[in-house]
Amino acid sequence: MAKEDNKLSFDKIMADLKAGRYAPIYFLMGDEPYFIDKISDYIEQNAVAEDERDMNQTVMYGKDVKIEDVIIEARRYPFMAERRVVIVKEAQNLKRNIDKLELYLKAPVQTTTLVFCYKYDKLDGRKKYVKEIERIGVLFHSATIYDDRIPEWIVRYCSEVGVKINAQAANMLANNIGNDLLRIAGEIDKLKIAVNDGRTDTISPEIVERNVGISKEYNNFELTAALGKKDALTVYRIVDYFGKSPKNFVIQVTLAVVYNFFVNLLHYHLLKDKSPESVSQRVGINRFFVKDFAAAARLYPHAKIRRIIGYIRDTDAKSKGFGSTATAPEDLLKELCFRILN
Repeated sequence: MAKEDNKLSFDKIMADLKAGRYAPIYFLMGDEPYFIDKISDYIEQNAVAEDERDMNQTVMYGKDVKIEDVIIEARRYPFMAERRVVIVKEAQNLKRNIDKLELYLKAPVQTTTLVFCYKYDKLDGRKKYVKEIERIGVLFHSATIYDDRIPEWIVRYCSEVGVKINAQAANMLANNIGNDLLRIAGEIDKLKIAVNDGRTDTISPEIVERNVGISKEYNNFELTAALGKKDALTVYRIVDYFGKSPKNFVIQVTLAVVYNFFVNLLHYHLLKDKSPESVSQRVGINRFFVKDFAAAARLYPHAKIRRIIGYIRDTDAKSKGFGSTATAPEDLLKELCFRILN
């Protein structure tokens, strides 16, 4: 059941759980904790009835137990219930002896649902016991979502929690928070309350600005929009604002956003089919912004974009102390913008 696409595999796992189809073992691993927590939390809250959990549900922590302790718990049978659940959080702490799980996999207890939350690491897929997990249960690799897919994820998450969000607000959150899904989800949950308290059903840039502390005029999304239009006045106004707001300005985050914009613009240049549907699907941007990419492509030729990508990499190196340790971050960004615009 393991797949490379987070969305497909996560959705399939959640659909099975909501239909009451539980596997004997779930091994949830990878660098993105959000999906691991969602699956584990659902099992913890739904697999066993609340009045049966004291006797039939055990939550263990990898730093406090041995793999042998986990196996002993998993081999116990449920007490006056259909199922027993054993959840191992921080399971990556069992890495040294995790292969001993092979003993249990030879004869797993079918009335036990065993869950491993193995964050920021993954198993060696060549190992026999890993193939056995995949054969009898669920092996889920929770990979980090690419930055250019975050706005799409935000729109989808908002839909799941029953609130709308417009494209600009989604990009503001994505470009200023990054790909920390747990934090983004937390901010959206707060924004949902703000929306419900108001007279609208949509998270707007104004609501994001008031409740998250992201300026709707001075943020990474607006910086790339201004660069795309070669609007030098707005570009330098935003850079000056960043310099005066050091708590809200992390140059590496800004450089990553600008880099993604120009990489996507280069990708746009290389497309034969530049219809909104094709660009949205192939480049991974919201259809709402395709016209902006078309306009930017007319201002930035293919060769110029390649040079710009080199400028961004050079600035990123300087921001990390290579070749220039005394230059302030806002001055590095100002120099980069000058090179991009000229």
